[in-house]
Amino acid sequence: MTLAQKLLARASGQAHVQPGDIVVVNVDLAMAHDSSGPRRWKPHLEALGAAIWDPSRVVIVSDHYVPAVDGESAAILKLTRDFAAAHQIDHFFDMEGICHAIMPEKGLLKPGIFVAGGDSHTPHAGAFGCYAAGFGATDMLGIVVTGQTWTIVPETIRVELEGRLPNFVSAKDIMLYLCRTLGMDNAFKAIEYGGSGVTSMSMDERMVLSNMAAELGGEVGLIAADATTLAHIRAHGGTISQADLVWQPDLDATYERRVQLDLATLSPQIARPHSPANSGAIEEVVGQEIHQAYIGACVGAKLEDLHMAARILKGRKIAKGVRLLVAPASSRVTEQAASDGTLASLMAAGATLLPSGCGACAGMGAGLLAEGEVCISTTNRNFKGRMGHGEAFVYLGSPYTVAASALTGRITDPRRIDHGTEVAA
Repeated sequence: MTLAQKLLARASGQAHVQPGDIVVVNVDLAMAHDSSGPRRWKPHLEALGAAIWDPSRVVIVSDHYVPAVDGESAAILKLTRDFAAAHQIDHFFDMEGICHAIMPEKGLLKPGIFVAGGDSHTPHAGAFGCYAAGFGATDMLGIVVTGQTWTIVPETIRVELEGRLPNFVSAKDIMLYLCRTLGMDNAFKAIEYGGSGVTSMSMDERMVLSNMAAELGGEVGLIAADATTLAHIRAHGGTISQADLVWQPDLDATYERRVQLDLATLSPQIARPHSPANSGAIEEVVGQEIHQAYIGACVGAKLEDLHMAARILKGRKIAKGVRLLVAPASSRVTEQAASDGTLASLMAAGATLLPSGCGACAGMGAGLLAEGEVCISTTNRNFKGRMGHGEAFVYLGSPYTVAASALTGRITDPRRIDHGTEVAA
């Protein structure tokens, strides 16, 4: 079996499942945020006279409407807090960061479990060897009442990444390349990543692969657990043992298809407006003028992402007339980046620090774009109107590329920034 099949067999209590099977699964962890959770559930729970099936297995994170900018968002946050208290939700994290960053930080993820999330980027958690999929509000209501849901066992696309990434190329570049080559219409497919390229990656980089399985249209983005996974979970307070490494795909598993990529051949990638699949090598868009550079989102503002940006920006100043906005993925990331000097480098370069949260990535809070403005962003999506005005233009790139572009005021290859000297794009 593939890893997806094994995880769904375990969740449904069966010895074997195959693609196309419809299975009823037991949910180990149900996650929602302030937009997708309590405000959607509360009226229905009251109408049904129903309760949360197991508050210890529910995670609620306030990350979309934080901090409140108007009366409506303040009311939504109050409802969320009151709901968490009334239902005794121990895993309630209020204004601590983006839900997808919070679950790994709190040591809540573990190989083998089934995670249902009220957000399309729930596959982020698949980097930890668990089946993690996004569900709509109605499905999530059923899940938090019963602790179960149903799903179709997906076919799996195996993505083999071999070798090591070149300097100033990151996992974000891999995913922009895959969005173009695999397309975004892989609905009801599992994306399983493996190979020496994955093994050599940090967890922060692996999470990019799993997260952006959503941009491929996939149901889940799975990476089998290894020593790196276990070390991360232990370091963040989770309970784990060598036995949890059992969740591996079989060597003779059948895949819908296999895709191979030699990472050494990959260059920085850019997605043009208005789709992650509208991507290509950075040489195709070098020189495009920008007004804003945004380092944020669950996929693009982890500690390692900030380190990438600081590597480019340390000792330099951003271009006049360009806004560089940095919204760390969590309060913990902010704290760590402050303690190791990363924030100092970014701020000295001219960055503006924003609160942790979904913010401009979700079209909420600070950092929105006006008509005609051009932004380069570390976010996972650049759909029309997502970051503000419908006639704004968002390009996607890695933290390296976004930082390099902030330096010059135009899209710039990070490989061309060298030894403290700006090299013309």
